[in-house]
Amino acid sequence: MAEIRHIFNEVHFELVRRIAEGGMGIVYEARQRGANRFEKRVAVKLIREEYSEIDEFRDNFIGEALLAADLIHANIVQIYHLGEISGQYFMVMEFVDGLTVDELVRKHVELQMSIPVDIAVFIAARVCRGLAYAHRKRRKDHRPLNIVHRDVNPKNVIVSPNGEVKLTDFGIAKALDLMHDGEGQIIPGKPEYTSPEQANYECTDARADLFSLGAVLSEVLLGHNIFLAEDHQATWNNVRHMPTPHFPSLRSDINGHLNSILTKSLEKKRGDRYSSALEMLYDMERFLYNEGFGPSSEKVAGYMNSFLEPNLVKSQAAHRLI
Repeated sequence: MAEIRHIFNEVHFELVRRIAEGGMGIVYEARQRGANRFEKRVAVKLIREEYSEIDEFRDNFIGEALLAADLIHANIVQIYHLGEISGQYFMVMEFVDGLTVDELVRKHVELQMSIPVDIAVFIAARVCRGLAYAHRKRRKDHRPLNIVHRDVNPKNVIVSPNGEVKLTDFGIAKALDLMHDGEGQIIPGKPEYTSPEQANYECTDARADLFSLGAVLSEVLLGHNIFLAEDHQATWNNVRHMPTPHFPSLRSDINGHLNSILTKSLEKKRGDRYSSALEMLYDMERFLYNEGFGPSSEKVAGYMNSFLEPNLVKSQAAHRLI
């Protein structure tokens, strides 16, 4: 770590702390320094040194940066820069100071609380907005990029204290001419959030991300993943074959409309799912705003800040796990 800090100091980045790590990369909070005391809080993602010399991993890391750099949307973490130091690649990203949805769910479970239904659907709808934008993205020559994120899961969604919701980590996405997707040979993504077609080694399209988003939304509402089993094979088997539950029987304030959204997003056959992220988004927004009012970023910000209060106690919770 000390050696990495020294190297990055030479290019005006001070690594502050490690905030996340995955199979291929490590993410640090960092300070970017410039002239006249300029300072900006950023995130720096490093490809692990052992993968830097492997063509496939290096090319995918570069592909992620090239892809995400052109994804400029309020609900997607922005990529600012791709660099290389002593053969080790890194990318500089927007820093989002908040909780991942995984952390948010875990904290609620620990406190025996449930996330309010409207907050849960608002978070999913904002992710869906980001996906709708990414799925429709075209190259400069107007050819569709055919982006599929393939790793929509609670650790890749961040909610800030300002009520912002951001999708991140396009590291295993597939996109025209940019990423090595490996479809037909590997099952990309975390097993409990993969679509049935991913679990069957089939080629994916945008509808795979909608299945994953349905799994995330159900987890935010219930406090647990409905497909997770004792091992990967059993989990993939659940994804392929487990009947979709009737969600109102698992949480009483899930109504029929929300149950239909969850059920449609989690259809085993992709042709039975929402045809696009826009269609799913419209349905969620009808659920949220059909009566003319509903949650906003400000309401989520208020909830996040009250939830993050250090003196929060169980007895103050209006919503509890059912």
